[in-house]
This record gives sequence, C-alpha cells and structure tokens, in this order.
Amino acid sequence: MSKSLKIFLGYTIICIVWGSTWLAIRLGLDSLTPIISAGLRFFIASIIIFIIIFLKKIEWHLDRKAISIYLFLAFFSFVIPFGLVYWAEQFIPSGLTSVMFGVFPFSVFIFSWFILKNESADFFKLLSVILGFVGIVIIFADSLHIDLENHTLGLAAVLVSASIQGSASVVLKKWGGYLNPFSLNAVPLFIAGLSMIILSFLVENKETWVFDKKAIISILYLAIIGTILVFTIYYWLLKHINVVILSLSSFITPIIALILGWIFLNESLSKNVLIGSMFVLIGILFGNLKGLRNYYFSKKGIVR
Repeated sequence: MSKSLKIFLGYTIICIVWGSTWLAIRLGLDSLTPIISAGLRFFIASIIIFIIIFLKKIEWHLDRKAISIYLFLAFFSFVIPFGLVYWAEQFIPSGLTSVMFGVFPFSVFIFSWFILKNESADFFKLLSVILGFVGIVIIFADSLHIDLENHTLGLAAVLVSASIQGSASVVLKKWGGYLNPFSLNAVPLFIAGLSMIILSFLVENKETWVFDKKAIISILYLAIIGTILVFTIYYWLLKHINVVILSLSSFITPIIALILGWIFLNESLSKNVLIGSMFVLIGILFGNLKGLRNYYFSKKGIVR
C-alpha cells in the first residue's frame, strides 16, 4: 500500500470515528459523571496498549525529552481538554459543541505560525480554516440557540479545550516526531486515566454512578475505537502531513455525525448541511492546494 493511500485511509478513519464519539460520550454521561467516564476510558485504553507494546516488543523511548512529552500530553492533550469537553457536554447541545470546537484548527494555525518554521501556516491554510468554520456554522445555524445564562461556562470550557489541544498538536509535531505512536498513547493515557479516576473519587458524587450496559459499551467503544485506534493513527499522520491540514478533520467529524444519523436513525439532512459541507470540502481543497500544485509539477518534471 502506498504512503498516499495510507494517509488517505488514516484521515478517513479518524474523521468517521471522531464523528461518532460525541454521541458515545453523551450516552455514557446518562449513567456516569464526566471525570470517571473519561478516566476509565483512558485507563482501559492504556492497559490494552501496554499489552500490545509488550506482545509486539515495540521500542520504548524513556529519555528525558520523551518523558517531558509524555507528561505534557497526559495533561494538555487528555486530562484538561477532555475533562472540559465531558463536563461541557452536560450543559450544551452537541451541535453547539461542534461549532465551538471549530476553534481547534484556528489554534493549530496560530501556534504553528510561531512554532513550526519548516511547516509554514500560509494564506491558503488560513483560508481553509475560515471556510471550514463558516461551513460548520452554516450546518448548525438552525440549532445555534445560545442561552448565555446557561451555556456560557460550557461554551468557555469547549473553547479552552480546543485551544489547549491545538497547542498540544503543534508541540508534538515539533518535538515528538521520533516517538512511536503506541508509546505516545500508552504513557500519557495511563497517567491521564489514573489521575482522572483518583480525581473523580475526590470531587464527584459516586452514588450517581450506574455501570449499566449503556455506560460499559460507551467506555469500551471510546477506549478501543475512539482512543487506541484513532489517536495511534492521528499521531502517525502528524508525522507525515501538515498539522493544519490534519486539524481540519475537526470540521469533517460533525458532518460524519449527521450522515450517520441520516443512515441509521432516519434523521433528515437539511439544505444547510449540504451547503455547509460544500464550504468545508472547499476549505480542505484550499488547504491542500499548495501540496496538490507541487505534486502536479513533480509529475510533469517541472522544478519549482
């Protein structure tokens, strides 16, 4: 399989899976509180990855730089941002969450502008981010009824989460390229999961926890598919494609979620969904315009 095909398949997988995780999180919160739900997801995922690493004898990196990256990812890619999103989803609609999380590509663009010197955040990538965000706003325009009295804290939590995750992606792109995707997952997830489980016992009401079928399925799906599979692919893609282009997947995931609802739940696709999706796809095209142009000229044997 060619590298280009692997990148395409990987990008497609993370878009499809992340398009389903918002619903899985919401279903899990019907039975469990946010911190314990996220903590169990990450802890179970880390144990499975440790087993995979042991069986496949995957190389570990435990140098000082690697340990610093593991600790950084544990708290700034998992504990804080996911804790905020899980908490926020108790109070704000999923459509509003999707729109607010559109800040993620903007934060990636800004951080990459200052940190990544060899991977410039050019005009076309900025245009792609703007078009993608406009598309998401169009898609959810009919449901964007913001109740400032009840939604303010939830909106702020999602915005902070998206900004923090954007910075984490750029930091990892800059300094974590030599690390194996499995070890990048295992250690931070273990630290994050254990930290959140301990925190949940200290601050959450344990009497409300119900480990019913819905909660167990939600946790296992999010741990195995929504964490192990997707983040391993995401970290691999981070080594091979532009970080801004990769961040645009957050614009595609809400569209996937709506399409899944149309296929499996007989939900309707409005005109706004179709128009907004067009904006997102055009935005992604602009983001890849420079790469497509270079590919075309390389095929023609023209050096630019």
